[in-house]
Amino acid sequence: MWHLVCGDVAAEGVTRVIGEDVAARALRVLRDDLAVGPLVDVETPPCTVRAQFWLDVWPSAVTPRPDFGTGLSVDADWLAALSQQDQPVTVWQADSCSEQLLLARVAAALEGSDLPLWEISCGTGDSSVPQRCAVGMIAPAALGAYYQPHQVEPGRKAQLAAQWRSALAANAAIRRWRDGDFHSEDHQVVDAIFLAACTPDWQPLPRVMAELMASTDGFFVTDYFAFWRARELAALRRIELGGNAGQHGYGGLTVRLIP
Repeated sequence: MWHLVCGDVAAEGVTRVIGEDVAARALRVLRDDLAVGPLVDVETPPCTVRAQFWLDVWPSAVTPRPDFGTGLSVDADWLAALSQQDQPVTVWQADSCSEQLLLARVAAALEGSDLPLWEISCGTGDSSVPQRCAVGMIAPAALGAYYQPHQVEPGRKAQLAAQWRSALAANAAIRRWRDGDFHSEDHQVVDAIFLAACTPDWQPLPRVMAELMASTDGFFVTDYFAFWRARELAALRRIELGGNAGQHGYGGLTVRLIP
């Protein structure tokens, strides 16, 4: 049976639960944060548009830069061939929009196939900041208690597949998971939170980024995504960035509003 997870942190915990031998042959890590960025060609290698999005997000001061095009293409090809093999598939998911989108993406890949799809739910069902949980946020020692696979029934599988197709068609900048569905939007709300945390006086950029990350429901804002929005707002002359890049490409930077 395949075990699919979002990200390396989740993979560490799941490996502890299923064992290193099983993980070595059956655990697959998908690293694309499906909650943000265009999806127009995520299923069509070489995934040029989506790869360029991640190249834009990646801080120039952080090297080496990942080969996003190759990684995205490998995932797309693997998922396209998933229904043609004979191993059932289990998706580990919680309240992360990316995890829920992965589940929907796999359901779409298996649509029309008799291959069983299983899910392991580790979340609260609530994607708001006070309640939400991602698989990678659960301590590895505690994750075993959630290892209760449930088969995805045909009706739910079809619903998930339809949600994935809708997300692809919308091709929005951001997707939030709320009340069991995905809601598309542009960057306006996220940028407003960021700008509200800024002042005319200089302050550490990581402090403002942390405010955005801690105030956004429906999906997990990563540090690199928050830093990218800062660079985009600076290019629009809404804010000014100062200082030196420092750790992670942003650690030594400061920010202030432009009057």
